[in-house]
Formats: sequence, C-alpha cells, structure tokens
Amino acid sequence: MTLPRLLRPLHMLLATVSSAVLLITGCTGAPKGTHPIPELDLQRHLGTWYEIARFDHRFERGLECVTAQYSLRDDGMIRVINRGRNAQSGEWKEAEGKAAPLNTPPDGQLKVSFFGPFYSGYNILVLDDDYHYALVVGPNRHYLWILSRTPTLDETRFDALVAIASAQGFDTSALMRIPQDSAHCTAL
Repeated sequence: MTLPRLLRPLHMLLATVSSAVLLITGCTGAPKGTHPIPELDLQRHLGTWYEIARFDHRFERGLECVTAQYSLRDDGMIRVINRGRNAQSGEWKEAEGKAAPLNTPPDGQLKVSFFGPFYSGYNILVLDDDYHYALVVGPNRHYLWILSRTPTLDETRFDALVAIASAQGFDTSALMRIPQDSAHCTAL
C-alpha cells in the first residue's frame, strides 16, 4: 500500500524527526559493559580539572595544557569550559558547552553538549573519595580521559586508572600523555 501523495511529505518529516531524536539521544549512554560511579556530588565535582591523558580525537588534536572548568549555570545545568594551548602555534583555544546529569539523583552518567542540541555521553568510571582524580569515558570506547585536580598525577594512581580502563576493554596503548608544563601552561 502506498501513502497518498499529500501524506508523503508528512511521512518523510516524521521519519527525519525520529532519526534526529535517535541521533541526539543515542550518544549519551555509557559504553556497553562499563559501570559509571553510582553517586556523584555535583558541587564537589565543580571546579578545575587538568587533563593528564586522553585518546586522540579531532576536537582536541594538537592541544596541550588542557583544562576543563565546571561551574553551575543559572538554569541549573553545568557550564563546561574546555581550554587548551595549541602546541605548534602557541594559541589558546576555548570551547564552552553545557552538561547535565542523566539520572536523579546524579550518578556518574552525564550528557554534555558543545554543539547546540547534540549531546554526548560523559561517563565517570572512577572518582576517588576526595574528588582529586577521575577516569572519564564517552559514549563508546573511542573516548577516554584521565583527569586530576592538579597538573600532575602520581604514577601509581595513573597506572591504576590505565589498568582499570584496559580491564574494561579500552585500548590504553592509544593513550596520549598531555603536557601540563607550568612554564607555558599559564591560564589565559
């Protein structure tokens, strides 16, 4: 049975909207087989985090001295300001986004957006009791960050986080250490 000619554009519009909704919401989960932390104190998570290591991806390619600054917005969401220095040109780059917990009460699953209505998963797999270091992954095994409240992280802790990521199926041989040298990583 074919649709009447007048209903075809409506059918196409509904199919397009449905696909867009799936695209927008389909990337906010955690990678299969991973387990984000069960509780997150958003207030304690706010502030500055230094990127100690990450997988390479196009929106941070070539950046060093990378930090993420989290603060509350007036609408209750979280303001995310990612900042890094281009290693070749020396220019600072900054991107502002927004984030929100996926669940109530908040756990280690958040959604983050730097591009309008498009959200991606921000999943905290490890966070120490003092909120000093974290292992964060995206919606799949192509995104991974090791973060710290300080520009350096003890090698024993770093190795432990790498071991956890590896045990969860991440190719940790692809991890890049991110320079946080204080000589050229001064804030803007």
